[in-house]
Amino acid sequence: MIKKIWATNSGRFLAIAILLVIIFIGTGRDFFTRQNLINVVRVTSMNSLIAFGMTFVIISGGIDLSVGSLVAVSGTYCAAVIMMSGNFWLGMLVGVLISSLLGLINGFIISYTMIPPFIVTLSMMQSARGLAYLYSQGKPIRLPNEFGAYGNGALLGVIPYPIIIMLIAMVVLSVLLYKTRYGRSLYAVGGNVDAARYSGINVKRMKLSAYLISGVLAGINGVIWSSRLYSGQPTQGANFEVDAIAAAIVGGVSMSGGIGTIFGTFAGALIIQLLTSGLNFMNVPFYFQYIFKGIVIVSAVFVDLNRHKLSQLWTKGGA
Repeated sequence: MIKKIWATNSGRFLAIAILLVIIFIGTGRDFFTRQNLINVVRVTSMNSLIAFGMTFVIISGGIDLSVGSLVAVSGTYCAAVIMMSGNFWLGMLVGVLISSLLGLINGFIISYTMIPPFIVTLSMMQSARGLAYLYSQGKPIRLPNEFGAYGNGALLGVIPYPIIIMLIAMVVLSVLLYKTRYGRSLYAVGGNVDAARYSGINVKRMKLSAYLISGVLAGINGVIWSSRLYSGQPTQGANFEVDAIAAAIVGGVSMSGGIGTIFGTFAGALIIQLLTSGLNFMNVPFYFQYIFKGIVIVSAVFVDLNRHKLSQLWTKGGA
């Protein structure tokens, strides 16, 4: 397993190493304090949850532009229920359920109509953001300080809870993708939808399930963010879909569908977060960060689209 992970992600490990060297040159040891590295991994783990959902969607041959807004809906209504009931667990459950329902609606419309995923999820991005503003009236919903322990606390004071949640999700989703009939069917649908249909796979159900999983993970992320910020905010999750897509494609998920791994997506999320945090530490203006992220995304897509040609060139060069 370790050899397989290394073989499929060696390029990403190299990219991480190069980034760390560049950050060290630019910031010295300031970036590499224990607390800052924990924060980097904590944020990476939270971003990874959304990116894992995006991985399922893209593998199935789709795209989900609504995940950032689903994070906002989940966090806002989680906070609303907690303030009304005083029950943390009920608030978290409601937040995840609402996001899951919206993900299910995405999947249903995409699976049972001819409307492209881009249009459906773009529409949901707007509608879900509106739902977040609807109850909050555009204002953050303040949460009790005790609730902040879920997003800011750590098991035995060592391992942050978001990292534990991400690791559990990584294991469960990896087993689902690689060790079950469901996973094989999802790859088949993304690889060749007609061949999958002729082989007896329920294509509509597979696509619907991918968007449901994306909604569930976005909901969990929204709950964690509301805990971390001590409030549910309708502005929460802005541009999260960009980082999720970037993490997936940098992690080796093919935009054509049918190719991708959960660990690769985590590595992609780590690269994106190191880039963001490193540029912040080097006091690079935020607008340059957008430029760099755009370059990373288009470069990753170029490599994906020309993967076969680049592989042949590499083989000839080695020969």
